[in-house]
Order: sequence, then structure tokens, then C-alpha cells
Amino acid sequence: MILTADYHTHTTYSHGKGSVEENALAAAARGLKELAITDHGFNHPAFGLKKRKVPHLVKDVAAAGGKTGVRVLAGVEANILSEDGKTDFKEKYFDDLDVFLAGFHKFVLCGPGAACKLLFPNYLRSGLRLAPSSPLVSRTTKAYIRLIENNPVDAVSHLNFCVFSNAVEVAKAAADYGTYIELNAKKTHLSDEELCEILAKTKARFIIGSDAHSPDRVGEISRVEKMLARVNFDLSRIDNIDGRLPQFRFAAYKGRCGG
Repeated sequence: MILTADYHTHTTYSHGKGSVEENALAAAARGLKELAITDHGFNHPAFGLKKRKVPHLVKDVAAAGGKTGVRVLAGVEANILSEDGKTDFKEKYFDDLDVFLAGFHKFVLCGPGAACKLLFPNYLRSGLRLAPSSPLVSRTTKAYIRLIENNPVDAVSHLNFCVFSNAVEVAKAAADYGTYIELNAKKTHLSDEELCEILAKTKARFIIGSDAHSPDRVGEISRVEKMLARVNFDLSRIDNIDGRLPQFRFAAYKGRCGG
């Protein structure tokens, strides 16, 4: 298995340790065809991408692509903010960026309802290693599904990392709408049992993302490789390996809308 493209990397535009150019050079050294810079969404007060920096990011992405020969894409890893699947990546920014990932993250600015009923209970129970309540699983599952239904999101990043949802139901929605499930190489997020259930009960498709926060980890996917071997994963369902490139929903959406 050879990684074709890495669509989940971070730079100093959020809390990564390398520049766009350094990530692109690392991608070129690994033989990747495409690379996405997907810094954290705007509502992360500590290390989210700043709205005023978006034009600079786009300029750096174009320069890095020209210098390295890798197709470099400007993207975002947006934050899920509510049970209704709202994110901090609004449509007015769609024309500026190429790749739309979204997931749950800690310490994000959101409304009090989401904080009390969704984010805080998930992170508290995850941190204390407590089993989730059924209502909490239902709310989190709904948030993921509404995210997919209501946004042209390319991939759900690190599904169920520090939160609790019915992964099969989320994957069914992802398959219905053309959203990928990311297999994240930095975080342990889906159990082997959950992954096997998704494979058996849904038609969901996958991408692998390094979630690199430094250039040396761009394209590094050994954690995922070990997981795939454990569960005897059908590699034909992964669309960014062995020369394949994914058909991303966000680009198709912008094309239909004239973006």
C-alpha cells in the first residue's frame, strides 16, 4: 500500500510546527501527488486559522505547489459546533479554500447549549473513561449526521476521537452523501470492532490522513497500516492510496454553484 495524497496536515497557520512550503517539500520527498493544508477552524481561540490570514495561506499554497511540483490545496479542518452539525467554516469562505474536513475538537468557542449537552459531556466521559449515556450517543450521532447532510464536507476527521457516536449510522450517512471517513494516523479514534462494523454494514469510503503537525510526519501513516492489517481491511475502499485520488464533494459543490 502506497499513499498517493495526504489531505490532513497542519502548519504554523494554526498550531503546526512547519510552514506550507516545508510540508510540501516533505510531501514531495515521500512521492505524494497531492497535499492539503488543513489548519484548524476559526472558532478555536488558541490555535485556529485566523480569518485575516486566509489570503496569505492561499498565496503560500500556490507558491509551494509551484516550487515542489506537488499539487498543494488550501483547506480547513473545521470544528463541529452544534447538534445541528453547524461548523465554523461559513459559505462566504468557500471560494478561498479547496478541501473541507470537519470534526470535534476541544476548547472550541460554541453556544452554551452545545457546550453543556454535547462537547463537555463527551470530553468529560472520555477523559474519565466512563461509558457514555444513550442520549449523549444519540446527540453526538445526530451532530455528525447533520454535519454531513447540511454541509459539502469532504471527510469526517478522526471519527469518535474523544466523543461517542454510533459510527455505523454516521458512516451510512457519509456513504449516502459522498463524504469520506478519515482513517487518522495520529489519533486512535475508531476501535477495530467499529471499523469492522462499518465495513460490513455500510458502503462508506475512506481516506487516510496523517494529521501531521510537523513536516516530518507528512505522509506518515504507520498507525493506520497496523490497524488495517489487524482487521484485514479491503484496501479497495480507500481512495488516496496506490495511485487513486478521491472525488471530493466540496469541489463538486463549488463547481455546481459556479465557485
